[in-house]
Amino acid sequence: METASGPTAKSVGKLLPLAERPMLRRQAVFVILTFVGMMVGLLGSWFGLSSTVVWGSYTVAYVFGGWYGLKASIHAIREPVVEIDLLMILAALGALFIGAPFEGAMLLFLFSLSGVLEEYAIGRSRTAIKSLIEMRPESARVRRDGETVTVHIDDVEIGDVFVVKPGDRLPLDGVVESGESTIDQSSLTGESVPVPKEPGDEVFGGTINETGSLEVRVTREAQESAISRLIHMVEEAQSKRAPTQQLIDRFEQPYVLSVFALTAVAIALPITLLDHPFEPTFYRAMTLMVAASPCAVIISTPAAVLSAIAAGGRQGVLFKGGEHIETAGNVDAVAFDKTGTLTEGNTRLTDVAVLEQPTLEAPAHDGDERVTELEGYTPGSQFTEDSLLALAAAVQSRSEHHLAEATVEAAAERNLAIPDSTEFDAVVGKGVHGKVDGKTVHIGNPRYFETVTGDREIDGLERGLEAVRELESQGKTSVLVVSETDDRLCVCGWLAFTDTIRTDAASMIEELRERGVEQIVMLTGDNERVAQYIADELGIDEVYAELLPEEKVTHIEELQQTHEAVAMVGDGVNDAPALATADISVGMGGAGTDVALETADIILMSDKLDRLPYVFALSRETRRTLYINFAIAFGAIAIMVVAILTAGIPLPVAVIGHEGSTVLVSLIGLRLLGFDA
Repeated sequence: METASGPTAKSVGKLLPLAERPMLRRQAVFVILTFVGMMVGLLGSWFGLSSTVVWGSYTVAYVFGGWYGLKASIHAIREPVVEIDLLMILAALGALFIGAPFEGAMLLFLFSLSGVLEEYAIGRSRTAIKSLIEMRPESARVRRDGETVTVHIDDVEIGDVFVVKPGDRLPLDGVVESGESTIDQSSLTGESVPVPKEPGDEVFGGTINETGSLEVRVTREAQESAISRLIHMVEEAQSKRAPTQQLIDRFEQPYVLSVFALTAVAIALPITLLDHPFEPTFYRAMTLMVAASPCAVIISTPAAVLSAIAAGGRQGVLFKGGEHIETAGNVDAVAFDKTGTLTEGNTRLTDVAVLEQPTLEAPAHDGDERVTELEGYTPGSQFTEDSLLALAAAVQSRSEHHLAEATVEAAAERNLAIPDSTEFDAVVGKGVHGKVDGKTVHIGNPRYFETVTGDREIDGLERGLEAVRELESQGKTSVLVVSETDDRLCVCGWLAFTDTIRTDAASMIEELRERGVEQIVMLTGDNERVAQYIADELGIDEVYAELLPEEKVTHIEELQQTHEAVAMVGDGVNDAPALATADISVGMGGAGTDVALETADIILMSDKLDRLPYVFALSRETRRTLYINFAIAFGAIAIMVVAILTAGIPLPVAVIGHEGSTVLVSLIGLRLLGFDA
């Protein structure tokens, strides 16, 4: 429906394109013509101009003032539905019918004017997204065949290397090949401080290179870049209606029909039963129809919600739908994953320890001679830290777990030769195993050896578990490395890892409490001692450790039974079931993480926890704005209806009250564009 004549739910839902808005300019011209026709008709009647001039002017006002409203009404009737546009058209024609053309023209003028102002106001909430599109360069300087050539970004392929100079915007996502610089990522992530970049670091299209020259290898095509995905997802989010708006949409049709019925009763009852004259009765009924129209009610929700989505986008927060803004405003409990959320996620190996093996005697192949051998590795040899690390890296090279990545990275830093492994298998939340040189190697936490290896005896297990417990008391995550030969299991050693608590985690949790979050819990698959150590550092209320993914879901469901709304904050990978179960899911680091963009309801694009309190503050302010808008909208209707039935206010006053409240709630919603908690 192409209408700016009034803020119907459907006209709000179909906003004008981002690239250009010629329809809005045309509607503005129609409003001006309506005003000119209305005023010339009024002045002509005052000063006794010919009836041709007077009625010609009013005709101009009625035609241009009612053009889009009539088109919308005809379109709606064909569906068939009845919308507010038809109410306004009938009220204007009714005024004309009883000899009050100025009042009808004024109604059409103010109705079309408010529609244009609302369209402009809501369009402002999309301007921020339009600016993101404009920030993405259309071309890139690419190195090809030893030369630098300028090509359109759609012609750049993954693997190409482009050059950016100081002050340039990066055209595409990629990884720095050479050069060092600082990048202003505020347009994408909301970070106020430029981020240093060096070879190996990821960079994003649309951000600004500040100090040095860079050569960047492309990792995503133009349409798959972080900024392109952000634009697409924000536009998609703005098309999703919030629960309040959905409720209003359902009641719009019966409400409009009720207004028609009320108007008919207001005409028929006084004339038939009370013998009132037709003209004043009809005039009052038209006034009542205008006053009771729910334009302000219908525009109040999208004006606020769309503005909030745009405000969040400029602060590095992506809401994937209006419903998530409303729900986040009710959150009173937050559950956090540990690794990559409360901690940096840059897990590193800190300890490699070899279990001192006793001399194991086994029959030799040449008589009574005895040899010393360590079952599960190379017969006749003792482990060193390097050989243990190489063995562990061989198995974990097949895993995507953060501990496995840290193991492989540590082996690479020591320049160790990593043997091949086969028959790899992972047990979620517990450990992995695989074959190296024909022998099975198990790497896991204590629960792994309680369940996977069953009741089988493991040599050195007592000493290994003691070492693991000691390391865990220091806040380190530890795993045992166990070799298996035939039916014999033997602890070879253990590995310990640590992660850094985010510097902003403690202040974030304190701010959440200040903003009304009653309970904060940690849900982690890590061991209890490590989890408790971090929780004590951050002041978290409850800790649930050593959880499998499905166990996290159970704890989320338990929280939902005692709280209004529960939010789950995680990295969107291992926490997918819990994120899906929570009332609101928040993903970390959406600028570079595909999984976070797909899984969570709300994305913190900058991967910074300080944006989380902002999310809840913006949501609560949006909810508060909705309450204010509804109070104004329903209050204006109630006051005018009572005044019409008791004091008999004239139609122009009802028109001003109706359209004034509509524009007011639009402007109040627009204030959220500048929200910054």
